[in-house]
Amino acid sequence: MIKDWQKQRILEAIAQNRKNYPSDAKHAASLGISASVYNSLKKGQTDKALSDANWVNIARRLDVNLRDSIEWKGARTATFDYITTQLEACQERSLSVILCDLPNIGKTYTARWYVNEHRNAVYIDCSQVKTKRALVKKIANEFGVGATGKYQDTYEDLVYYLRSMERPLVVLDEAGDLAYEAFLELKALWNATEMCCGWYMMGADGLAAKINRNVEGKKVGYAEIFSRYGGKYSRVTPDQGDDRKAFLMEQARVVASVNAPEGTDIGQIVRKSQGGLRRVYTEIEKLKKGA
Repeated sequence: MIKDWQKQRILEAIAQNRKNYPSDAKHAASLGISASVYNSLKKGQTDKALSDANWVNIARRLDVNLRDSIEWKGARTATFDYITTQLEACQERSLSVILCDLPNIGKTYTARWYVNEHRNAVYIDCSQVKTKRALVKKIANEFGVGATGKYQDTYEDLVYYLRSMERPLVVLDEAGDLAYEAFLELKALWNATEMCCGWYMMGADGLAAKINRNVEGKKVGYAEIFSRYGGKYSRVTPDQGDDRKAFLMEQARVVASVNAPEGTDIGQIVRKSQGGLRRVYTEIEKLKKGA
């Protein structure tokens, strides 16, 4: 059962997310709720407004943590600065970019932060919507475009909306998980929204390997997709092993310095993390919860 403090956390996320939409109606549609329910929530009326399943659905859409977790602050790491600069350029100039880099360096955190702070930008976790239909429906839902009718109608409504709105941006995380037909649909969407929409594709090194393999194999569509996304892969981390290790350890230090309790041995946390940011979180969580 969803507790009152969890509902308040979800309401705060809804209020925070509102600024990214042009109207309450679009925002309500993106959350999958009616205008009347939306208005009730906006007034803080939570009793019987939604079922637990609906609360969980909204929490999932807005990436609300329903656990009794520790407070966590964002840190200005090199990855954060690099990706936010690229995302700003993509949105302002309707550019398309592919970023392929190591996991666990803060790519997803940064993309989610950017989308939460910028109007008309949406984040898509492609590992959860691998097929063509699921992907297009998810993008449409995030922009508040109705996605309950025929697929072709949803697709055309989405294209029309992207071409009509001011500087939209679609961030595609874990893009290496997409099925072939979904990649082809991304090409079609890019063609239909050229010069009107920014696209930012992210993944680990496997994404680059997948695209390269299919380009070399002359599989239909991959060469065109790669070309439309700039014809190269962006990367934050250094190629050389020693430089990469120093880079990762410095990022861990920056994140730990912002979030660790006062008096903590930051160097010890960094050494334990080996530069992995998830391990930094785990070590600080243990300190704050007294484990």
